[in-house]
Amino acid sequence: MLIYLRVLKESFNFAINALKNNKLRTFLSLVGVTIGIFSIIAVLAAVDSLKKEIEGSISSLDNSTIYLGRFSFGPTDVPNWKREQFPDVTYEEYQYLKRTVPDLYAASYTLNVQSETVKYEDKSVTNVEIGAVTDEYYDIEALQLSEGRFFNEAESASGSPVLVAGDEIAVSLFGSAEAAIGKKVRLYGQKFTVIGVLKKEGSGLFGGSKDTSVFLPVNMVRRIFGDNNKNLFPFIIIKPEKGIDQAEFVALLTQKLRMARGLKPDEIDNFFVNELQGFADFIDNITGQMNVIGLIISGFSLLVGGFGIANIMFVSVKERTNLIGIQKSLGAKNRFILLQFLFEAVILAVIGGLIGLVLVFFVSLIASQFTGDFEFILSPWNMFLGTAISAGIGLISGILPAISASRLDPVEAIRTGM
Repeated sequence: MLIYLRVLKESFNFAINALKNNKLRTFLSLVGVTIGIFSIIAVLAAVDSLKKEIEGSISSLDNSTIYLGRFSFGPTDVPNWKREQFPDVTYEEYQYLKRTVPDLYAASYTLNVQSETVKYEDKSVTNVEIGAVTDEYYDIEALQLSEGRFFNEAESASGSPVLVAGDEIAVSLFGSAEAAIGKKVRLYGQKFTVIGVLKKEGSGLFGGSKDTSVFLPVNMVRRIFGDNNKNLFPFIIIKPEKGIDQAEFVALLTQKLRMARGLKPDEIDNFFVNELQGFADFIDNITGQMNVIGLIISGFSLLVGGFGIANIMFVSVKERTNLIGIQKSLGAKNRFILLQFLFEAVILAVIGGLIGLVLVFFVSLIASQFTGDFEFILSPWNMFLGTAISAGIGLISGILPAISASRLDPVEAIRTGM
């Protein structure tokens, strides 16, 4: 064990001396490894960050949540011309499903409405995201309120002029969340009473969040826009009871909606059942593909770096041929020489890898300053992976030079090196 520690110490000293004595050559040799490790870890960190942000955006929703509508959240075999003929889900269908589908924890009819301007006295906030929903949306998305309450079933059914505001909207219009309750704001040319304010949550993946949103009863919006407006994109959001068979629930839900629409057995569904779990799996698949593509591209940089390490090790063997001959003549075994050069190659590669990791760390810090609440993650696992890949590249690149050095004849080595 002691001899291996001595080999490690001597190899480290040789590597440091090589760095000091051949700065340009060493720098050029390590650039490839540094860029390769930087590319790989940057890709992994970016994909991990993106995945975490997406998961955080949908974390308030249960994976069993289902979205019914004429749009698919993922790839589909239904041609585009046929999808355009699908009808929107209606409020009546929402009521029918709510009455007839068993094991239904909560259901909400929602309309995707364009952003609007909300006014209070002489103040106004533009580009406010409008959430036109029914009362059970509060339970489906597990909304949290800092002040007041969400609208109830009676207010939802009657389309009462009440409104729940995001934190940023309340602060902009009234100065604080507490001051917002009971105030009347103007929207769509009508007055709405603020009955609740949501807790602050920060920016979402694409900049939007509930902080800049307001929620109001969907029937109020239906009265304003009507039910035949093709720009509203309605969805029925359904959350089943916990512990039930998801596949059976989806099959029953599909059957009920087919019956409501009078579809024949040989006709395809003219709606999409979007499961949030399926969407999460789709995101995992996309991020996995991004990882693979990034790793392949980054692999070319590592390949160049590996050749650079191999080159510098072959040069090192040639420069130290005389020293190798002297070591062997004094009793050094082939294994000692082999390990000496292998250690040196690994150390050189790890140095390049560590430089790459440091660059990723600083780039992630700088990037985080320009992306708001989007956080770049440089996980301990990615750091370990980068170091391990560096060591592996050094080991692979140094094996041939190390073998050639260990097989040198001591007499020929001393004569050649003189």
